Amino acid sequence: MGEEEFEELKPEAIRLFTRAVLRDLQALERMLDEGLIIDGPRHFGAEQELFLVGDGWRPASVAPRVLERLKGGPFTPELALFNLEINLPPERLEDRAFSNVEAALDRYVSEAREAALAEGAEVVLCGTLPTLAKSDLTMDQITPKPRYRALNEALTRMRGGEYHLRIEGTDELIIRHDSVMLEACNTSCQVHLQVSPSEFPAFYNAAQLVTAPVLAASVNSPLLFGRRLWAETRIALFQQSLDTRSATPYVRDLVPRVRFGDQWVRRSVTELFAEDLSRFRVLLAGPVPEDPIEMLDRGEIPGLEALQLYNSTIYRWNRPCLGVSNGEAHMRIECRALPSGPSVIDEVAGAALWTGVILGVVEKYGDPAELMDFDEAKGNFLAAARDGLRAGLHWIDGEVWSASRLLLEVVIPLARDGLRSTGICEEDIDRYLGVVEARVKARCTGASWLIDSATSMAGSGTRSEQLAALTAASVERQRGGAPVHEWALARLEESGGWTHTYLRVEQYMNTRPVTVNEDELVDLVAFVMDREGIRHVPVEDHQQRLVGLISYRSLLRSLVERGEGEVDGPIPVKDVMEVEILTVSPQTPTLEAIQLMRTHQVACLPVVQDDRLVGLVTERDFMPIAYELLEERLRAP
Repeated sequence: MGEEEFEELKPEAIRLFTRAVLRDLQALERMLDEGLIIDGPRHFGAEQELFLVGDGWRPASVAPRVLERLKGGPFTPELALFNLEINLPPERLEDRAFSNVEAALDRYVSEAREAALAEGAEVVLCGTLPTLAKSDLTMDQITPKPRYRALNEALTRMRGGEYHLRIEGTDELIIRHDSVMLEACNTSCQVHLQVSPSEFPAFYNAAQLVTAPVLAASVNSPLLFGRRLWAETRIALFQQSLDTRSATPYVRDLVPRVRFGDQWVRRSVTELFAEDLSRFRVLLAGPVPEDPIEMLDRGEIPGLEALQLYNSTIYRWNRPCLGVSNGEAHMRIECRALPSGPSVIDEVAGAALWTGVILGVVEKYGDPAELMDFDEAKGNFLAAARDGLRAGLHWIDGEVWSASRLLLEVVIPLARDGLRSTGICEEDIDRYLGVVEARVKARCTGASWLIDSATSMAGSGTRSEQLAALTAASVERQRGGAPVHEWALARLEESGGWTHTYLRVEQYMNTRPVTVNEDELVDLVAFVMDREGIRHVPVEDHQQRLVGLISYRSLLRSLVERGEGEVDGPIPVKDVMEVEILTVSPQTPTLEAIQLMRTHQVACLPVVQDDRLVGLVTERDFMPIAYELLEERLRAP
């Protein structure tokens, strides 16, 4: 559509563009009826998203400068300044197609890495970056393109306020955010499979069926903001980060904009577009293109730009896509569920598995819509995202299989048959499906490698050091090119040392401080402080705003007053708390926080964002830094 051309989000512009979308859908129906969408030969392609990291293995906002060095080609910007995307050219699905894709990905990732290194950064392939912090997701980190700001404005306006994120796994994450930038936590390796119009329903339904077991073998996003959540946290995160629904006082089923779907396709791809148009409003309005029906009347193939732009704002995990090149229209299924990483060969193996098992299912069983209830396929998808290889999955035989057993005994053999049927050479089939098979047998996905590595470092170093070590180790092992099941666990020393992981307060603050309400009893605070062995307790009001601080000093003053008979009855916290409090933000540099504590002679600093407490740092938290500084001085000549 012209990436830079977006109308202001005025009602009149939206109405005009909505009419253009409807006109494109009418043109698509005519193109299907008249056989104007090509049948083959079959192609597939991929889109690789990645993170850029710098000091402390944290996000580096250098994408524009990296892209300038890369000088175009397959490299494009993404939502955040610390993300990039690589768009691979389509590959004909035959012979050594997957080897060709692996070689291309290796080459492009290496080029991106070389350009990033010139800007003091590195490239990381991962679903969610371990070292990413909420403070990295401000609007000054959004890529300065009209499309992204227009999308943020439209979604936020439709949402009617802040975005709320709640994900429960081993840990629990509950946060609020003010923009669409939560989406920038995710990177994926998206796979496209070209299909003909006549086979679209069966192939799309097969894609819906098999995405769950393929995802179970490919999970690589178990950590977000240091919390252990789903095996593939991207699934929950992406849905909630783009969710425009708001709570209502009635029991009403509102459909999320990011979704798996609600039913099988029965006749045509137009069912999906029509369903979307009936449920989701047009968000972006570009220039209204030439009337597609008039183009068809002249014997020309329209680009269907309005429908394609609209479709790009609907986030199905398996998304129907249209394309027009060299005067020919084609149709694709795009799988958005697979994460970036852990390595290029792991990604290509996942692409081969997804592609092959779709072909194998249709060849052996026909349309899955006739064999299985859709809700079971949808439930499988969520189970795989939560539990990876530990998930239990329904299959078309009516049984519930463990994901690992289903993969080894059913899915991988089906994928072998499917790839053979399309002419993929045996070397490629053995290489890539062999990687998946070995990964499943070893029960080692990218997600389990990250969690096992974090567990092995428990009790040594701080959380920020551990997360940095995970990121650094991922980069080092990705450079080696081996699949994840052959990786050694990450080691703490790979983080680069304390100087790389103590850059900002948020990297070592206590995010679970004991707090009390201003109306609670002082005696309760004394009890808690004694039992928990803590010397400072932040005080909040009923809106969770920081209003004071209770310290040993204030408690002692309260006891003295009681002893002198100046106070009768139970004392509320607000009567004895300190209200003149020195605070810092999560982004405060570490050395600045240390200097503040020394200058003002305070033993703790509440960490505050938007008047609300988000953490606490104390003298005890600074001890590792003090120890390392002392060691450096002793080593100095």
